[in-house]
Amino acid sequence: MSERNVWITGVGVVSPLGNSYPEFARKILEGASGIRPMTEDDGPTLEGQIAACVDVIPAHAEIETTFPPRNRLERLTLACCIEALRDSGWWDRRNDVRVGVSVGMGAEWLRTWEESCLDGEQRLYKPELDDQSILDFVRTALGLRGPVTAVAAACASANYAISQGKRWIEMGWADVCLVGGCDLVTPMAAAGFGNLRALSRRTSDPASASRPFDRERDGFVLGEGGAVFVLESADHARRRGAKPYAEVAGFGASSDASHMIIPSSDPEPAARAIRAALADAKINPGQVDYINAHATSTPVGDAAETRSLKLALGSSATKTAISSTKSMTGHLLSGAAAVETVACIAAFERQAVPPTINLHEVDPECDLRHVPHTAREQKVRVTLSNSFGFGGNNTCLILRKAA
Repeated sequence: MSERNVWITGVGVVSPLGNSYPEFARKILEGASGIRPMTEDDGPTLEGQIAACVDVIPAHAEIETTFPPRNRLERLTLACCIEALRDSGWWDRRNDVRVGVSVGMGAEWLRTWEESCLDGEQRLYKPELDDQSILDFVRTALGLRGPVTAVAAACASANYAISQGKRWIEMGWADVCLVGGCDLVTPMAAAGFGNLRALSRRTSDPASASRPFDRERDGFVLGEGGAVFVLESADHARRRGAKPYAEVAGFGASSDASHMIIPSSDPEPAARAIRAALADAKINPGQVDYINAHATSTPVGDAAETRSLKLALGSSATKTAISSTKSMTGHLLSGAAAVETVACIAAFERQAVPPTINLHEVDPECDLRHVPHTAREQKVRVTLSNSFGFGGNNTCLILRKAA
């Protein structure tokens, strides 16, 4: 396998904090919250709940006139892909190269069923509306000719997808890859997590409900949106004079093989994923400048991640700046790792670490080097981003500032 470096050269983002990279980067470093009460416009069955919602998903008439999206998730994924290609400079030349697509979609069938296959109160399933996957739709609409696959690994989906695109570039299976993750807040997702008692009950004050690492945290807040990135080899990008956002330096993964929902009480499996990512990137723990934590604001999960970081990083765990941007974006499920990659890119560009807002009193079980309330200016050359999914899917992605 080739050892050539893989760069991110394009970003497309649709999120509760904005529908462009510059807007998202500005708000994530300002400590802005995208969490609000949901209204009937978000879905009649969701009214009265809180979430970090996307107000408007950008439409692209030049594509949608011929290939109209069938549902919001299809439009969201298409918008992220189009903007990433435009940002990278490949939009008008996308048919000249093999463009692969690897995107975390989670329970794609659930979104399709909810948004396209319900007929009023009769709940009639219409298989004719389910004959094409979302990524097949995107490939057809954009005329892409590389390999295409959706990744479903719960909250770790987007990290897996980014890693897969990196390997495709290294192995020469594609010239350019679109990678990332997208997800939406839907009635069934809200009901399911609510029944699991995983959601915050701080509904009277939405902006303060997501409070990772805080002693008073009581559950996570659902978010929606996603991000897609253009990957290509550094040599390929240099030849065309492309500007890199970051290098995808390393990836590690493991499984708890423990419980469908609750993180393992043993910190070793998640620590193994972190150590694997460090080894893949060929760096040591002391070289990491910023940790973007998975920390969703659940009592069990945040403490479990802290133990895994200490086991994997040793003394560096308490010396390295850490924050959870889910305090602002909510938890985007399959799209979480993707928008958190955008947060890491913003840290490189602005040389500042995004904060964890609502962190008023650190839980003693989460005694790390937190960045509460406001961004911290510092050197950022290497970032480590954890994404741990239901079922014990542990992933860690390492980015390096590209030179």
